Amino acid sequence: MQNIEALQQQYPGAKAWAMGDSPALANQLAALVVAGKKTATCGSLSAFCQDDDAPKPGSYHILLDGQGEPVCVIRIMALRVVRFCDVTEALARQEGEGDLSLDYWRTAHQAFFTRADSFSEEMELVVEEFTVVAVL
Repeated sequence: MQNIEALQQQYPGAKAWAMGDSPALANQLAALVVAGKKTATCGSLSAFCQDDDAPKPGSYHILLDGQGEPVCVIRIMALRVVRFCDVTEALARQEGEGDLSLDYWRTAHQAFFTRADSFSEEMELVVEEFTVVAVL
């Protein structure tokens, strides 16, 4: 397995991070990305705006599993802002989680944002669409 520093040499400026808010969720989401089922992710706009290293279109990112090990490199292809209440079935499928339904997406993401004390039906999300450029 390649280490993060070597990957950052290969993909200059790449940030290393894990999806989710627990090691178990990070493992689950990373596996979906590697399997090609998850091609988008989202976070709150407020958190995105506070992140000095927020993703930009075209940027590379090293996706980590729940143990902090690199599993793949992704490239951000597009960013867009969508309110929680306006998320569509198509976006839920891009997120690749559960049964791919909008109902599942809403339940799982409401729980996630509630754990972060930031949930609102009207909250704005930053949707990151990405492609896998290397599986490690």
